[in-house]
Amino acid sequence: MSGPSTPSEDSATDVVRWAAFSCVLVPVVLLWYGTSLAGATGTALGLAAVTAVCRLLLRQSERGAARIKAGEAGPSPRRRGRHHRTGTGAHRGGRHTGGNTPVG
Repeated sequence: MSGPSTPSEDSATDVVRWAAFSCVLVPVVLLWYGTSLAGATGTALGLAAVTAVCRLLLRQSERGAARIKAGEAGPSPRRRGRHHRTGTGAHRGGRHTGGNTPVG
């Protein structure tokens, strides 16, 4: 990374570092207190998986915040998916009766 980093990036990096540190520290403490090697290894792998997922979500959140800050709020409202049609509620096609009168 080149250039100055923002405080949020620094805090995110600190969080990831502490999480990685705990991935090492917790199994060591568990072994110290008599937990089996398999149990400590399983705990380490579980903590590493949770840390990796949290890191991915944190980075994704940072990219989204940077995009909003830069003025790119995402896809334009006119480019919605198939089920998110624009307009005031009028449906395309189908049967149209004359107002709110009962059909009969």
